[in-house]
Amino acid sequence: MEKLKILLASSSPYRRNLLEKLGIAFEWASPNVDETPLLKESPSQLAHRLAETKARHFASKFPNHLIIGSDQVVSFNDLTLGKPHTRANATAQLKSFCNQEVTFVTGLCLLNPAVNRAQICVESYKVKFRRLTDTQIENYLIREKPYDCAGSFKAEGLGISLFDRLEGDDPNTLIGLPLIALTRMLINEGIDPLD
Repeated sequence: MEKLKILLASSSPYRRNLLEKLGIAFEWASPNVDETPLLKESPSQLAHRLAETKARHFASKFPNHLIIGSDQVVSFNDLTLGKPHTRANATAQLKSFCNQEVTFVTGLCLLNPAVNRAQICVESYKVKFRRLTDTQIENYLIREKPYDCAGSFKAEGLGISLFDRLEGDDPNTLIGLPLIALTRMLINEGIDPLD
């Protein structure tokens, strides 16, 4: 039986870098998906829906691939936050996070379109931000420009200096692709990174 190919349904260079850690060949494509939350949709529900929607977006075009969809949202003070897109929004997000705990919610879907099987999970990662001055926030934004990152930071870079502590099962979840859960899902489909 021919090994299934893998497609990462994401435009994120951070997710591509994470997936490369597993040492498996993959292709990637950017899904054009509306990420607007639905009325009364919780962060977990939104992350779940978007991860599955992104994977299913390519099901007919890549019927012989395993398709990985993933999406991350931020839960803070009963609000669901996404990517800031602008410097002003990033500044406001980081100021509001100072000395606060923020939860990053990442949805993951591995879709096998050939048999219409979707494995889906939602993982959370908690971050306690340290107290930051306006100058520190400004310096961070100048150096990292994290406007395409949920929560306005890049944990794989200088963003790690914004935190007092991290809490979660898989540090890759914080960057946007839970590799431990993904490995389990891939093994269920007959692909083990260690084989």
